[in-house]
Amino acid sequence: MKKVYSSQRFDFYLPEYSKLELDFAGNIAAGFPSPAEGLTEDRIDMNKILIKHPDATFYARAKGLSMNKDFNEGDILIIDRSEEWSDNKIALCFVDGEYTLKRIRIKDGRCQLIPSNEEFPVMEMNSEVIIWGIVTFSIRKH
Repeated sequence: MKKVYSSQRFDFYLPEYSKLELDFAGNIAAGFPSPAEGLTEDRIDMNKILIKHPDATFYARAKGLSMNKDFNEGDILIIDRSEEWSDNKIALCFVDGEYTLKRIRIKDGRCQLIPSNEEFPVMEMNSEVIIWGIVTFSIRKH
């Protein structure tokens, strides 16, 4: 990843594409164990799964606590600028000269930007908001 911009709230990166196919084990039971079926012969390319519009996609690294029920500090966010925004999607927004990551809520014909951390205020959109892109995936180290 190549860092292209850094602010107090985000580090932005352009993706660097490569073809990397990994073995795919198929579905894994997360509830009751299922009989072992062995590894499949399938292979997957994570770029094809995570990036639908390469020319409109970039990465950002989450900073701060306003969205801490959705993302941890340091999570890599995959943001697609070509995705349409709508109610309940998480968007990278540009508000009053700053970037912020919030969930979009349309309520009574008005747009609100909602943090997942209740300690942060809901932002009523009385000023101009630019939706830079929609978070389509996040990557977290466990």
